[in-house]
Amino acid sequence: MQPMKYLAGYPPSVSTKIQQLLDQDKLGELLINKYPACHDIRTDKALYGFIMDMKNRFLRQSSPLSKIVYDDKLDVLHQALGLHSVISRVQGGNLKSKNEIRIGAVFKTAPLAFLNMIAVHELAHLREKQHNKAFYKLCEYMLPDYHQLEFDTRLYLTYVDTAGNLY
Repeated sequence: MQPMKYLAGYPPSVSTKIQQLLDQDKLGELLINKYPACHDIRTDKALYGFIMDMKNRFLRQSSPLSKIVYDDKLDVLHQALGLHSVISRVQGGNLKSKNEIRIGAVFKTAPLAFLNMIAVHELAHLREKQHNKAFYKLCEYMLPDYHQLEFDTRLYLTYVDTAGNLY
């Protein structure tokens, strides 16, 4: 049984069940039945519009975003699927800060529900920096089935890691 990095925090019984689905070639089928198609948000411009719509709907009063992009080096460099960062620069005598969101390029060919989940996660970091109770409450406010989608995203990433692209 190979280690499943995306399911590391779950009990061994869950990992064993997922490994059985992988061994029987049923995990991909399960995911395709639940999420039959991937989205068409492929460019950084489309991603920016998608996430800004979500931000304007739920977090209108939060800090503005200056950059939202897909990043193909994200998983390798930061061991992350998305990254919210604040970039500070000196301009004249003032210190300017800009918020950026980077989404792992693996989500270019994922189902829309998974892109929603990672976008909500990174947007929640505009208000809550730590993964605490308030953070997850905000995620659930923006996406009521957040926790199920997070688990399903982990299943999808485990499948992609072991068997290749699903779509």
